[in-house]
Amino acid sequence: MSDRPRLGASLYVPATHSDLCAIAAGTKLAAVRSLIFCTEDAVAPHDLPCALDNLATALEHLQPREGCLRFVRVRNPDVLDRLLTIPSVHRLDGFVFPKISLHNIDDYFDRMACGPQNHFWVMPTLETREVFHDAAMHALAEHLDRAPWRAQILGLRIGGNDLLALLRMRRPKGRTIYETPLGHVIARLATTFIPYGFPLSAPVFEHYADTATLEREIVQDLHHGLTGKTAIHPTQVPLIERHYRVAHQDLEAAMRILGDDAPGVFSLHHSMCEPSTHRPWANEIVAAARQFGCVPNAMESME
Repeated sequence: MSDRPRLGASLYVPATHSDLCAIAAGTKLAAVRSLIFCTEDAVAPHDLPCALDNLATALEHLQPREGCLRFVRVRNPDVLDRLLTIPSVHRLDGFVFPKISLHNIDDYFDRMACGPQNHFWVMPTLETREVFHDAAMHALAEHLDRAPWRAQILGLRIGGNDLLALLRMRRPKGRTIYETPLGHVIARLATTFIPYGFPLSAPVFEHYADTATLEREIVQDLHHGLTGKTAIHPTQVPLIERHYRVAHQDLEAAMRILGDDAPGVFSLHHSMCEPSTHRPWANEIVAAARQFGCVPNAMESME
């Protein structure tokens, strides 16, 4: 597998969408860098045959697009089987596996072994009741880390709405996900999976007209080490990725920390820099700057 790309904002698109072919081909929503065509929660059970037919048609016309990744969120392992029989499935970049646990993750990958899986990225989604149990998540992290298909895991997605549903809740308006019982859960997932080298993608923000709360949430995502976010409306994509731009002072510090001649400790912009402990952060900053650019100086001075 090649170096892992950074997803930024991944836009969910129901596989039943009337413009699926145009969106997949890039003639519509061309600026979106990561697309996930959904056959799971966004598709009613009776619409699944139509969704799969629509998806097969879209894949026939799919062409490589530089800087754009396209995935399918499968409904279950049987739907993955059906997708792998579509002649044009190799044009996808990968799959999102829903409701992953120790009980089903191997089944998904066993089925992929029968198809042209070598180039596929995979993003398992954490959204079952096991997520609330520390021991289960540590066991899953160790299992994923030892698995023969570990290199295919692009990252793990956090299914916020499914986790809230297990609590008989829906996200309140005007509140970030961190202002619900999931706040400490996300913090624990970060400290469980990120040390194993698995990036985490933040949950959707469903009240898409409330951009102020969304912006507060994105800042908190970043403070928790989450490096991508699911979008459910195209207007959310540029707003999310604007927050992924890097401050010039952070980039300067990162480059100094990564320099071959960096001292063991030094001061920059009134902060201590210690390459032995700050190097992982510096690598993330440099990678984000390459992908998303830097904050304009005028905006940085206002923040």
